Amino acid sequence: MKRPIILALSVFILAGCTSQKNLSYLNNLPETGGESYFTMDVPYYKVQPRDIFYVSVKTQTQDGGLTDILTGQNPSVSNQVQGEASQYVAGYSVDPEGMLTLPLFGKTPVNGKTIYEVRDLIQAKADSLFRHAYVEVRLLSYKFTVIGEVKVPGSYFNYSDQLTVFEALGRAGGVSDFGSRKNVLVVRPTGKQTVTYKLDLQDKKILESPAYFISPNDVIIVQETGRKVFNLNLPVYSIIISSVTGVITTTVLLINFLK
Repeated sequence: MKRPIILALSVFILAGCTSQKNLSYLNNLPETGGESYFTMDVPYYKVQPRDIFYVSVKTQTQDGGLTDILTGQNPSVSNQVQGEASQYVAGYSVDPEGMLTLPLFGKTPVNGKTIYEVRDLIQAKADSLFRHAYVEVRLLSYKFTVIGEVKVPGSYFNYSDQLTVFEALGRAGGVSDFGSRKNVLVVRPTGKQTVTYKLDLQDKKILESPAYFISPNDVIIVQETGRKVFNLNLPVYSIIISSVTGVITTTVLLINFLK
């Protein structure tokens, strides 16, 4: 009688265990010697309505200093005073028609263009009005969201030009103990449609995926493993096992008593 119970308990315990391989990333890379190369197509983000930009147009003053034409301030001083949040509030947004409106420069059509193309357009306008002007453009509304089985889910802002899915997950504290590294979903809005990508963080093919580099407004969803479902149902399993064990024990005692 006891052997089936012990066997059932062993199965439940093994079902709740995990291996070291399931906790690693890119575990199918060559283990010894040599280097591996992967083709990476770094995407260029295309501007959309409601994007927010930081734009600075710097020129040299008569006393040899620098001034930002758009704000009338010394760039070094304004950068020290303004943090990321204040720069975001003071940024320039793209209207629903895809136009970016700047003081002195008027409206510039930027919808569907890359950040570098936007900079070139504003630089051309600056060159027609000022001598030796330098234009700097950065996307402030580079926000991405990480939810699901991560340690710190939430929305994050990125202020660099590139961001990989590993870096994005690192910002969220990494995959939790119950997260599946083989089942990660990236939801990407593109214009009037949404594209989804399924990633396996343990497979080296992820390095060639279009979703390896995260785009603004991406949502990363880390799915749970079956082990979490098992752990959530563990109290129910314990009650069932206890009830079955109690019935078997009572039955054995009755049989022995009757004998």
